[in-house]
Amino acid sequence: MIVLGIETSCDDTAVAVLDSEASVLANVVSSQDKIHQRFGGIVPELASRRHMESITPIVNDAISRAGITLNDIELIAVTRGPGLIGSLLVGFCYAKSLSYTLGIPYVGVDHMAGHLLSAFLEHSTPAFPYIALIVSGGTTSLFKVEDFNRFDLLGRTRDDAAGEAFDKIARYLELGYPGGPVVSKRAEGGDTTALQLPRAWLEEGSLDFSFSGLKTSVINHCHRIMQVDRLTEQQIMNTCASFQQAVIDVLIEKTSTAAQINDIRTVVLGGGVSANRSLREQMSLRCGNEELDLFLPSVENCTDNGAMIAFAGVQQYWAGDRGANDDDVYSRSHLGR
Repeated sequence: MIVLGIETSCDDTAVAVLDSEASVLANVVSSQDKIHQRFGGIVPELASRRHMESITPIVNDAISRAGITLNDIELIAVTRGPGLIGSLLVGFCYAKSLSYTLGIPYVGVDHMAGHLLSAFLEHSTPAFPYIALIVSGGTTSLFKVEDFNRFDLLGRTRDDAAGEAFDKIARYLELGYPGGPVVSKRAEGGDTTALQLPRAWLEEGSLDFSFSGLKTSVINHCHRIMQVDRLTEQQIMNTCASFQQAVIDVLIEKTSTAAQINDIRTVVLGGGVSANRSLREQMSLRCGNEELDLFLPSVENCTDNGAMIAFAGVQQYWAGDRGANDDDVYSRSHLGR
């Protein structure tokens, strides 16, 4: 079965083609980073307009790279939510229209399901069940993944997601956009213990996440210094390093706790922030010490892409799921609730 995967939940227009063996024949991503950079964050209206301009050329490019024609496609998988409604509608309406034109089925995929199953795009794949930590700009969540279509939500973001906190710190320090990579880069030259920052563990036994207090502490610290003088480059690097380490400490500890509570020995990382080198290194070390099997998707498969949507979509299709004419997009994930 040839599957076309379409992902437009945020600011990347991503299209992929998978074959019946789940091999990726093409995986094309058009980034909007340069468009939103001067605003220090994503402007939803601009994002949706750019998706409208990009979707047809990117689909054509993916089909060409895969060496197929439109008529070879047997299933379309498209992100239905969560995300920016305007962005989601572009990809979703395009997929439904193409499905109708070609006379083939489509399935609407939860964006989170794509990240939860992204490890299956690699050569080495995890066994069920496993604990999955999804870290991105929109969410920080822990799931117990039972099989390709069963996901139990264990913990979620209560306020700022990890990626959102990175973006806000980067914006406050005027480091650029997107925040994750620029903060991580500055952190390389900093001292992780320079600032005594809070870690929000929440109530005992909770696997939820909260990073708004950490973000506020960092901003207040910098504001006090800036009342007297500008931050030096070393102070900026120390701030980034201390902030990043505080985030990583919480992510690793909660993931470890989730594995222990559920007596599961396999862990999977996903989402854009899971491309962070320090997080990957420290999570690998912790899992090694606790004899947990860790699966880290490649950096390309951590960030938003059409291949993960195509893979998740075909699993839903085999389970009997079919998209309907009156299906619509949604802004909040329905997964595991």
